[in-house]
Amino acid sequence: MKIYDKKLAYPYFVWMVLFTVVPLFIVVYYAMTDAEGNFTLNNLTSISGYGSVFARSLLLALIATVICLIIAFPVGYFLSRLRVNKQHIMLMLVMLPMWMNFLLRTYAWMGLLSVNGPVNTLLGFIGLGPYTMLNTSGAVVLGMVYNYVPYMILPLYTSMTKIDQSLVEAAQDLGANTTKTLLRVLIPMSVPGISTGITMVFVPSVSTFIISRMLGGGGNLLIGDLIDLQFLGNAYNPHLGSAISLVLMVLILLCMSILNQFNSDEDREGMLL
Repeated sequence: MKIYDKKLAYPYFVWMVLFTVVPLFIVVYYAMTDAEGNFTLNNLTSISGYGSVFARSLLLALIATVICLIIAFPVGYFLSRLRVNKQHIMLMLVMLPMWMNFLLRTYAWMGLLSVNGPVNTLLGFIGLGPYTMLNTSGAVVLGMVYNYVPYMILPLYTSMTKIDQSLVEAAQDLGANTTKTLLRVLIPMSVPGISTGITMVFVPSVSTFIISRMLGGGGNLLIGDLIDLQFLGNAYNPHLGSAISLVLMVLILLCMSILNQFNSDEDREGMLL
Protein backbone atom coordinates (compact mmCIF):
# COMPACT_ATOMS: atom_id res chain seq x y z
CA MET A 1 0.00 0.00 0.00
CA LYS A 2 2.87 2.37 0.79
CA ILE A 3 4.46 1.65 -2.60
CA TYR A 4 1.16 2.42 -4.29
CA ASP A 5 0.88 5.71 -2.38
CA LYS A 6 4.36 6.72 -3.54
CA LYS A 7 3.45 6.01 -7.16
CA LEU A 8 0.52 8.38 -6.86
CA ALA A 9 3.00 11.17 -6.12
CA TYR A 10 5.05 10.58 -9.30
CA PRO A 11 2.90 12.81 -11.58
CA TYR A 12 3.19 15.65 -9.10
CA PHE A 13 6.95 15.13 -8.85
CA VAL A 14 7.30 15.26 -12.65
CA TRP A 15 5.13 18.39 -12.73
CA MET A 16 7.28 20.09 -10.07
CA VAL A 17 10.49 19.25 -11.93
CA LEU A 18 9.25 20.43 -15.34
CA PHE A 19 7.40 23.58 -14.30
CA THR A 20 9.16 24.68 -11.11
CA VAL A 21 12.71 23.34 -10.83
CA VAL A 22 13.69 23.62 -14.50
CA PRO A 23 12.37 27.21 -14.93
CA LEU A 24 14.13 28.16 -11.69
CA PHE A 25 17.44 26.86 -13.00
CA ILE A 26 16.89 28.77 -16.26
CA VAL A 27 16.26 31.99 -14.33
CA VAL A 28 19.39 31.46 -12.23
CA TYR A 29 21.45 30.69 -15.34
CA TYR A 30 20.34 33.84 -17.16
CA ALA A 31 20.83 35.95 -14.04
CA MET A 32 24.42 34.75 -13.66
CA THR A 33 25.51 35.06 -17.32
CA ASP A 34 25.87 37.75 -19.96
CA ALA A 35 24.78 37.77 -23.61
CA GLU A 36 27.78 35.58 -24.56
CA GLY A 37 27.02 33.04 -21.84
CA ASN A 38 29.95 34.03 -19.62
CA PHE A 39 29.59 34.07 -15.84
CA THR A 40 29.01 37.54 -14.39
CA LEU A 41 27.51 39.26 -11.37
CA ASN A 42 26.90 42.53 -13.20
CA ASN A 43 23.23 41.72 -13.63
CA LEU A 44 22.74 41.45 -9.87
CA THR A 45 24.86 44.48 -9.00
CA SER A 46 23.04 46.65 -11.55
CA ILE A 47 19.75 46.07 -9.69
CA SER A 48 20.86 48.66 -7.11
CA GLY A 49 19.93 51.31 -9.67
CA TYR A 50 16.28 50.27 -9.36
CA GLY A 51 16.05 50.64 -5.60
CA SER A 52 13.22 53.17 -5.88
CA VAL A 53 11.15 50.68 -7.92
CA PHE A 54 11.64 47.96 -5.29
CA ALA A 55 10.81 50.39 -2.48
CA ARG A 56 7.65 51.58 -4.26
CA SER A 57 6.51 48.02 -4.95
CA LEU A 58 7.03 46.90 -1.35
CA LEU A 59 5.35 50.02 0.06
CA LEU A 60 2.24 49.82 -2.16
CA ALA A 61 1.95 46.06 -1.58
CA LEU A 62 2.22 46.60 2.18
CA ILE A 63 -0.44 49.34 2.14
CA ALA A 64 -2.78 47.17 0.05
CA THR A 65 -2.23 44.20 2.39
CA VAL A 66 -3.02 46.26 5.51
CA ILE A 67 -6.19 47.68 3.91
CA CYS A 68 -7.28 44.19 2.84
CA LEU A 69 -6.74 42.94 6.40
CA ILE A 70 -8.77 45.82 7.87
CA ILE A 71 -11.62 45.10 5.46
CA ALA A 72 -11.47 41.32 5.61
CA PHE A 73 -11.31 40.83 9.39
CA PRO A 74 -14.83 42.10 10.23
CA VAL A 75 -16.22 40.57 7.03
CA GLY A 76 -14.72 37.18 7.89
CA TYR A 77 -16.09 37.34 11.43
CA PHE A 78 -19.53 38.34 10.18
CA LEU A 79 -19.58 35.45 7.70
CA SER A 80 -18.42 32.94 10.30
CA ARG A 81 -21.35 33.82 12.60
CA LEU A 82 -24.05 33.36 9.98
CA ARG A 83 -26.08 30.20 9.59
CA VAL A 84 -24.54 27.65 7.26
CA ASN A 85 -26.99 28.19 4.41
CA LYS A 86 -26.47 31.96 4.54
CA GLN A 87 -22.68 31.49 4.70
CA HIS A 88 -22.74 29.75 1.32
CA ILE A 89 -24.69 32.60 -0.25
CA MET A 90 -22.44 35.31 1.21
CA LEU A 91 -19.29 33.42 0.20
CA MET A 92 -20.61 33.23 -3.33
CA LEU A 93 -21.06 37.02 -3.31
CA VAL A 94 -17.49 37.45 -2.04
CA MET A 95 -16.18 35.22 -4.82
CA LEU A 96 -18.42 36.73 -7.51
CA PRO A 97 -15.91 39.35 -8.78
CA MET A 98 -13.29 36.62 -9.18
CA TRP A 99 -15.48 34.85 -11.72
CA MET A 100 -14.80 37.72 -14.10
CA ASN A 101 -11.54 37.97 -16.00
CA PHE A 102 -8.80 39.73 -14.01
CA LEU A 103 -7.99 42.05 -16.91
CA LEU A 104 -11.62 43.08 -17.38
CA ARG A 105 -12.04 43.78 -13.67
CA THR A 106 -9.05 46.07 -13.70
CA TYR A 107 -10.06 47.70 -16.98
CA ALA A 108 -13.45 48.60 -15.50
CA TRP A 109 -11.73 50.73 -12.87
CA MET A 110 -10.08 52.79 -15.61
CA GLY A 111 -13.52 54.02 -16.66
CA LEU A 112 -14.73 54.48 -13.10
CA LEU A 113 -11.72 56.57 -12.05
CA SER A 114 -11.35 58.67 -15.21
CA VAL A 115 -11.90 62.45 -15.08
CA ASN A 116 -15.30 62.08 -16.75
CA GLY A 117 -16.11 58.78 -15.06
CA PRO A 118 -18.96 57.90 -12.67
CA VAL A 119 -16.94 58.61 -9.52
CA ASN A 120 -16.12 62.20 -10.52
CA THR A 121 -19.66 62.66 -11.81
CA LEU A 122 -21.12 61.69 -8.42
CA LEU A 123 -18.65 63.97 -6.65
CA GLY A 124 -19.70 66.77 -8.97
CA PHE A 125 -23.28 66.53 -7.69
CA ILE A 126 -22.09 67.59 -4.24
CA GLY A 127 -19.77 70.28 -5.58
CA LEU A 128 -16.49 68.37 -5.46
CA GLY A 129 -13.96 67.55 -8.13
CA PRO A 130 -13.16 66.64 -10.72
CA TYR A 131 -10.12 64.89 -9.31
CA THR A 132 -7.30 63.11 -11.11
CA MET A 133 -7.60 59.64 -9.64
CA LEU A 134 -6.29 57.58 -12.54
CA ASN A 135 -2.54 57.10 -13.06
CA THR A 136 -1.79 57.58 -9.37
CA SER A 137 -0.41 55.39 -6.60
CA GLY A 138 -3.81 55.47 -4.91
CA ALA A 139 -5.42 53.95 -8.01
CA VAL A 140 -2.84 51.16 -7.97
CA VAL A 141 -3.54 50.40 -4.30
CA LEU A 142 -7.28 50.47 -4.99
CA GLY A 143 -6.83 47.98 -7.83
CA MET A 144 -4.77 45.69 -5.59
CA VAL A 145 -7.34 45.82 -2.79
CA TYR A 146 -10.27 45.20 -5.12
CA ASN A 147 -8.64 42.24 -6.85
CA TYR A 148 -7.00 40.57 -3.85
CA VAL A 149 -9.30 41.22 -0.86
CA PRO A 150 -11.18 37.90 -1.41
CA TYR A 151 -7.87 36.10 -0.83
CA MET A 152 -7.75 37.72 2.61
CA ILE A 153 -11.39 37.10 3.45
CA LEU A 154 -11.42 33.37 2.72
CA PRO A 155 -8.58 32.25 5.07
CA LEU A 156 -9.83 34.55 7.82
CA TYR A 157 -13.33 33.16 7.45
CA THR A 158 -11.94 29.60 7.62
CA SER A 159 -10.01 30.38 10.82
CA MET A 160 -12.91 32.15 12.47
CA THR A 161 -15.35 29.31 11.83
CA LYS A 162 -13.10 27.21 14.09
CA ILE A 163 -13.33 29.68 16.99
CA ASP A 164 -15.73 28.48 19.65
CA GLN A 165 -18.29 31.23 20.25
CA SER A 166 -18.40 30.22 23.92
CA LEU A 167 -14.87 31.61 24.31
CA VAL A 168 -16.04 35.03 23.16
CA GLU A 169 -19.06 34.84 25.46
CA ALA A 170 -16.85 33.76 28.38
CA ALA A 171 -14.54 36.73 27.82
CA GLN A 172 -17.52 39.08 27.80
CA ASP A 173 -18.95 37.47 30.96
CA LEU A 174 -15.62 38.07 32.68
CA GLY A 175 -15.89 41.79 31.98
CA ALA A 176 -13.89 42.10 28.77
CA ASN A 177 -15.14 44.87 26.51
CA THR A 178 -15.20 44.66 22.72
CA THR A 179 -11.61 45.87 22.34
CA LYS A 180 -10.20 43.39 24.88
CA THR A 181 -12.20 40.54 23.37
CA LEU A 182 -10.82 41.42 19.97
CA LEU A 183 -7.21 41.70 21.13
CA ARG A 184 -7.19 38.80 23.62
CA VAL A 185 -9.44 36.25 21.90
CA LEU A 186 -10.33 36.86 18.26
CA ILE A 187 -7.01 38.11 16.85
CA PRO A 188 -4.76 35.51 18.59
CA MET A 189 -7.02 32.67 17.48
CA SER A 190 -7.15 34.03 13.92
CA VAL A 191 -3.38 34.21 13.45
CA PRO A 192 -3.22 31.23 11.02
CA GLY A 193 -5.82 32.87 8.78
CA ILE A 194 -4.14 36.28 9.09
CA SER A 195 -0.72 34.92 8.09
CA THR A 196 -2.17 32.96 5.18
CA GLY A 197 -4.17 35.96 4.00
CA ILE A 198 -1.16 38.27 4.22
CA THR A 199 0.86 35.84 2.11
CA MET A 200 -1.90 35.43 -0.48
CA VAL A 201 -2.31 39.21 -0.84
CA PHE A 202 1.23 40.53 -0.41
CA VAL A 203 2.92 38.12 -2.84
CA PRO A 204 0.76 38.90 -5.91
CA SER A 205 0.62 42.60 -4.97
CA VAL A 206 4.38 43.02 -4.90
CA SER A 207 4.82 41.22 -8.24
CA THR A 208 1.83 42.55 -10.18
CA PHE A 209 2.25 44.50 -13.40
CA ILE A 210 -1.20 44.59 -15.01
CA ILE A 211 -2.72 46.71 -12.23
CA SER A 212 0.14 49.20 -12.15
CA ARG A 213 0.25 49.44 -15.94
CA MET A 214 -3.49 50.07 -16.35
CA LEU A 215 -4.25 52.15 -13.26
CA GLY A 216 -0.86 53.64 -12.42
CA GLY A 217 0.39 54.79 -15.80
CA GLY A 218 4.06 55.17 -16.57
CA GLY A 219 4.81 57.10 -13.38
CA ASN A 220 4.15 54.18 -11.01
CA LEU A 221 6.59 51.54 -12.23
CA LEU A 222 6.63 48.41 -10.06
CA ILE A 223 8.88 45.36 -10.00
CA GLY A 224 6.52 43.40 -12.24
CA ASP A 225 6.54 46.19 -14.82
CA LEU A 226 10.33 46.30 -14.70
CA ILE A 227 10.60 42.57 -15.34
CA ASP A 228 8.04 42.80 -18.12
CA LEU A 229 10.05 45.55 -19.83
CA GLN A 230 13.21 43.44 -19.80
CA PHE A 231 11.51 40.52 -21.56
CA LEU A 232 8.84 42.13 -23.75
CA GLY A 233 9.72 45.83 -23.91
CA ASN A 234 12.12 47.81 -26.06
CA ALA A 235 14.85 47.45 -23.43
CA TYR A 236 15.09 43.72 -24.10
CA ASN A 237 17.52 42.24 -21.58
CA PRO A 238 16.48 38.79 -20.32
CA HIS A 239 19.62 38.53 -18.20
CA LEU A 240 18.75 41.63 -16.17
CA GLY A 241 15.11 40.56 -16.08
CA SER A 242 16.12 37.17 -14.69
CA ALA A 243 18.30 38.83 -12.06
CA ILE A 244 15.41 41.06 -10.95
CA SER A 245 13.12 38.01 -10.87
CA LEU A 246 15.63 36.16 -8.73
CA VAL A 247 15.89 39.01 -6.23
CA LEU A 248 12.10 39.29 -6.12
CA MET A 249 11.85 35.56 -5.48
CA VAL A 250 14.29 35.84 -2.57
CA LEU A 251 12.33 38.75 -1.08
CA ILE A 252 9.06 36.81 -1.31
CA LEU A 253 10.59 33.68 0.23
CA LEU A 254 12.04 35.80 3.03
CA CYS A 255 8.65 37.36 3.79
CA MET A 256 6.96 33.95 3.72
CA SER A 257 9.56 32.44 6.06
CA ILE A 258 9.05 35.30 8.53
CA LEU A 259 5.28 34.77 8.47
CA ASN A 260 5.68 31.00 8.87
CA GLN A 261 8.03 31.51 11.81
CA PHE A 262 5.52 33.85 13.45
CA ASN A 263 2.77 31.32 12.86
CA SER A 264 4.90 28.53 14.37
CA ASP A 265 5.53 30.64 17.47
CA GLU A 266 1.79 31.17 17.90
CA ASP A 267 1.18 27.43 17.55
CA ARG A 268 3.76 26.66 20.23
CA GLU A 269 2.21 29.20 22.58
CA GLY A 270 -1.18 27.64 21.96
CA MET A 271 0.16 24.18 22.86
CA LEU A 272 1.67 25.52 26.07
CA LEU A 273 -1.63 27.13 27.02
